[in-house]
Amino acid sequence: MPVIAVESFLKGAWVTPAATAVHIRSAINGRVIARSGHAGFDAQAVIDYARLIGGPALREMTFHDRARKLKELALYIRERREVLYELSFDTGGTLSDHKIDVDGGIGTMLVISSKGRRDLPDANICLDGEVEALSRQGSFVGQHIMTPLQGVGVHINAFNFPVWGLMEKLAPCLLAGVPAIVKPATATVQVAEAAFRMMVESGIFPDGAIQFVAGSVGDLLDRLGPQDVVGFTGSAETALKLRSNPSIMRSATRFMSEQDSLNASVLGPDAGPGTVEFDLFSKEVSQEMTARAGQKCTAIRRIMVPEIFAGDVAEAIEARLANVQVGDPHDPATGMGALVNNGQKADVLEKAGLIGSEARLVFGEMNRFAPAGSGMENGAFMPPMLFQCADPDVADHVHRTEAFGPVSTLMGYRDASHAAELVNRGGGSLVSSVITADPDFAAQIARRSAAFNGRLYFNNADSMAESTGHGSPVPHMVHGGPGRAGGGEELGGVRGAFHYMQRTAIQGAPGIIAAVGQTWVPGADRSEPPRHPFRLRMSGLSPGQSITTDAREVTEEDIEHFARFTGDTFYAHMDEDAARANPFFPGRVAHGYLLLSFAAGLFVDPDPGPVLANTGLNNLRFQKPVSPGDSIRATLTVRRMTRRNHDYGEVRWHVCLTNQDDDQVAEYELLTMNAL
Repeated sequence: MPVIAVESFLKGAWVTPAATAVHIRSAINGRVIARSGHAGFDAQAVIDYARLIGGPALREMTFHDRARKLKELALYIRERREVLYELSFDTGGTLSDHKIDVDGGIGTMLVISSKGRRDLPDANICLDGEVEALSRQGSFVGQHIMTPLQGVGVHINAFNFPVWGLMEKLAPCLLAGVPAIVKPATATVQVAEAAFRMMVESGIFPDGAIQFVAGSVGDLLDRLGPQDVVGFTGSAETALKLRSNPSIMRSATRFMSEQDSLNASVLGPDAGPGTVEFDLFSKEVSQEMTARAGQKCTAIRRIMVPEIFAGDVAEAIEARLANVQVGDPHDPATGMGALVNNGQKADVLEKAGLIGSEARLVFGEMNRFAPAGSGMENGAFMPPMLFQCADPDVADHVHRTEAFGPVSTLMGYRDASHAAELVNRGGGSLVSSVITADPDFAAQIARRSAAFNGRLYFNNADSMAESTGHGSPVPHMVHGGPGRAGGGEELGGVRGAFHYMQRTAIQGAPGIIAAVGQTWVPGADRSEPPRHPFRLRMSGLSPGQSITTDAREVTEEDIEHFARFTGDTFYAHMDEDAARANPFFPGRVAHGYLLLSFAAGLFVDPDPGPVLANTGLNNLRFQKPVSPGDSIRATLTVRRMTRRNHDYGEVRWHVCLTNQDDDQVAEYELLTMNAL
């Protein structure tokens, strides 16, 4: 097969590798499969191209525009993913490993797209929280807004997931409206380049939105400023070097790091041999040790079990590992392939030696191992290695050394407090799992160890059929961890996009705040629509359009009829003396939901029209009781609009109910779906 010439994509053009490009070898047999590396580039010009060309084009779009493009891009790559599967075999992984990488990246981008359309407005500015009253009469208010940074996102990715790592960083960055410069790890750069080439060929995102550096970034980090973001995945040593860049420190450039993590898995004291949870635990541990040959930032490195179960757990894990075929990843029978290269293999064995100075190797001796298959003598294969530490309280390397491969250490704990203490000895992890059916034990671990983890994963017989697994970050939830794990936080739905945005407090008159946020707020001017707003299509509505209805009296007969009809005979509505004895009521009062029903009757236009459905209400508050004989009226105001597709969109209405004295008695946000 021909050697792949891995190219960079800079300032809208592909750049061929230089004569000094490094060779990339197959993890299976050591054959040279690719060349990667450039002759240098003008880093400032590349940054300027992103900031001045890509950034304005992205920010011109709304959040929903960008979210739709992410979906389109993910589907485009999904149609071509077989190419990425095949190319990935030489990185050492099995087809199952490639699907986690490729399909996981595609799925992550689809989720971020969906969350963007669901949770962010179809606008250029995102509101963060509700309006804050800053004055007694309401003429001076505040609001937090989120706007895209006007710099560039520099993504430095790890070798183990060349597609997932690429897409999980790109998705929130592009959703936020920030262009990206991607620097993949050299060991698997040919796979990342193939996926990136698909992105460029799709033409979905505008010029300057994405660039790709195959090789050193040169002095690029020296040129970053306060509007830029660095997202890094890799070793703690490299993270420290990058984070310490004088320009990054001087400019307070945002730096998100996901690095070494000695993740733990804890077996609950209730989950002894013979339980479903015991079998689940040994299965998850063995899977995490062998998936991607243990080259996962979320892999289980430390195994905590009740001391009395240590021998049983060791036997169960050993039995599962013994059934894992290690060899040619092309073979469907292979359960674990090779490490990414022999350099990585040497590093893992060196780290395993440190762990072995404090723990006994109970499975996986190198001198008794040979991969299944032929012609793989030069491949980066090794067996899964399970250690057992008799005294984890004294051990040091066990809690500080990450062998980034199929290596894990088993240790016993005395009680929940001791288990949590051992978890925390890792100094901060991306994830720890707890396999237990005991809610109290789970709660104790959470209270004692949540601060040391980016994610706590609990599983048992109730959730195991649908759980995603210890080592699977899901894009809906944050991915990152404190301390040793880097202190970063990626994904988490739209939280990931917020890392590329600036939170700004705006203060002023309600009308100013409404104009900036493109959302009507109480106190801002209202306008009269040309006809009833329910007769207007979404394109004819604008924030602040408002109507006030006629009044309707609430009678005692209404209250009693509603009580009989619904079955809600709560004493405050039916018993005058009991109601008066309540500190909140002057006597019998109308049901809150009766008031909502009357309000709908006052403002709804009943004929078929642009309003397609009522989809709910938010932030309902009953502020003052309504007694028999009082009257109410409703003021309906267009608050904001959020487009969902080409046919209809969501309109959010502010509804205020007042009584005959103009006192506000209820307030809420009504949601409707309207034809465009």
